[in-house]
Amino acid sequence: MIPISSRFARRLVASIAALLAGIALAQVPAPAAYQGTDRLQRLVEGAKREGEVTIYTSTPVDDMKVLADAFERQYGVKAKVWRASSEKVLQRGLAEARAGRFDADVFETNGPEMEALVRERLLEPVQSPAFADLVPEARFAHRMWVGARLVIFAIAYNTALVRKADLPASYEGFADPRWKGRLGIEAEDSDWFATLSGVIGEAKAEKLFRGIVATNGVSVRKGHTLLANLVASGEVPVALTVYNYKAEQLKSKGAPIDWYVIPPAIARVNGVGVAAKAPHPHAARLFYEFMIGAEGQKLLLSRDFVPTNRNVETPLNRFPLRFVDPRAVVDEAAKWERRYDAIFGAQRPR
Repeated sequence: MIPISSRFARRLVASIAALLAGIALAQVPAPAAYQGTDRLQRLVEGAKREGEVTIYTSTPVDDMKVLADAFERQYGVKAKVWRASSEKVLQRGLAEARAGRFDADVFETNGPEMEALVRERLLEPVQSPAFADLVPEARFAHRMWVGARLVIFAIAYNTALVRKADLPASYEGFADPRWKGRLGIEAEDSDWFATLSGVIGEAKAEKLFRGIVATNGVSVRKGHTLLANLVASGEVPVALTVYNYKAEQLKSKGAPIDWYVIPPAIARVNGVGVAAKAPHPHAARLFYEFMIGAEGQKLLLSRDFVPTNRNVETPLNRFPLRFVDPRAVVDEAAKWERRYDAIFGAQRPR
């Protein structure tokens, strides 16, 4: 009999255990495919084994921290967050994929960028029981991503500098010289402009806003959070494209800011999707379910976002909405970026 060292024995036992574990896992359907009644339980068990989930997001840090902390408390799975602008979330995802590196489990950002990730085959289709509870505009036939919240483009104004009664009820009102030197806009809201142009007509929209810029000027600022804060500080008395939730958050903290919309309000679906090569696939799908389920949606509402789950009471019905079409934005991005930049004098990073 050949003697076996204790070290060799330990390695042999470990190898057999790993082989058996691999066989057992191979017999369990992948999380993307399994739709049994114990699906959520399996996701939770798998996520706990994986131990963490990495989220690439453009949601502001303080808002995403609320969601990530709640997810960690509920499931005991560490949520690692990398936050940047929606453009940089897309760029990083593309750059890493081309380099053969796959760190992200979940992408959570603007609809057009989510759709661009679909075109690059960086997202995995997911089927969820929660889809039935979502507004139709949040669901897509390809199932590569789903809308978790709505962003409403609002007109924000400094309440210490601008009287509500003086605000115009139509965009034409901002062509009045009384608004000279008092207007601002975000630098990359070509999707808002494209959708608004579909409402009032392309020629009319271009003529209208060229006239506003020629008469009164428009201060172009990069970042919706920055723009909202500039309104609150009084540096920009009126901003044409602030995210409604950010203005509402500042208002609730006592800042001299309020917002309104000119119907129909332009709304964009911001979404969540599972990375096609997620290193933690169970945790990725569990976070996805958390975002569109009751708890995640209520947390979004608590942060003044507009949830997409119809079981959560929202201000969605306060005014008519026209939704940004993320697929059309991707298809016609170059056209609308050029037109937006030409009208407002925006300097878009290339």
